[in-house]
Amino acid sequence: MEPYSDNVKEIIEGIDLENAYDKSIMRYRFLDEILFYEKKRDHTKKYYNIFRFCVTTGSILLPAILSMGQMDPAKLPKHFDQITYWMTWMISLTVTACNGFLQLFSLDKNYFNYSTVVEQLKTEGWQFFGLCGKYEDYETHNDAYKTFSKAIETIKRKQVEQEFANGKSEGNKKKKKFDYQGELKKLTDEQTGKADKMKNEMEEMFQKQLEDKMKSSLEDKLKQEVEDKMKSIPKKQSLTEKMKSALPEGFAESTSVEVEVTDKKEDKEDKK
Repeated sequence: MEPYSDNVKEIIEGIDLENAYDKSIMRYRFLDEILFYEKKRDHTKKYYNIFRFCVTTGSILLPAILSMGQMDPAKLPKHFDQITYWMTWMISLTVTACNGFLQLFSLDKNYFNYSTVVEQLKTEGWQFFGLCGKYEDYETHNDAYKTFSKAIETIKRKQVEQEFANGKSEGNKKKKKFDYQGELKKLTDEQTGKADKMKNEMEEMFQKQLEDKMKSSLEDKLKQEVEDKMKSIPKKQSLTEKMKSALPEGFAESTSVEVEVTDKKEDKEDKK
């Protein structure tokens, strides 16, 4: 099976890019990163499998040897107790050492991280070459080149941050102190702002309701006064005079509307 880099070199040469050095960047940055992490993955995988094999095998043999020591001493070989003692000691020491090396060098985490990064880079490359996935909205490889370069650098940066976070830098990393007073003040300000906003909304609503109620009450009162005065005016009086006399004092003068009423019906009745 040919390596990934050998399969991709021909594809890179056939891609149409605006600048000639863009292909060089893909070869010396994208492909080299894949080869670099593949080597680190394979190197870590070798030691990871060896240590894990020792831990697993020792964990199986140790209880089996200890259980043999519970048999009748007369049926056991000569000096069997000394042999089992040193065997269990060596197996326990080997299992403890291998497990300690796994934890000390983070072989399990590094192996998984390197494998994940390699597959992410390969997947990103195939999506870019086929203009599919996140690149399906681009018409040409030249349009998608900057997005592809940014994605590769993002994968690289995240891997480096994660690798150093699992190493010695984890102990030197400064933990951000929890600002109790600042968080409390922030929460108090948010609650106060919400309370003030709700208070203003309630005041506006009550004021509007009060204005509507007062307006309705004044309209009803004015209408009732007009009706009462209309009833108290003599019938022979003209309609215009009735309306003017029914209105409150100064109301007719303050309004700019003039009422013109024809009393033809009343004139006919007077003639009769």
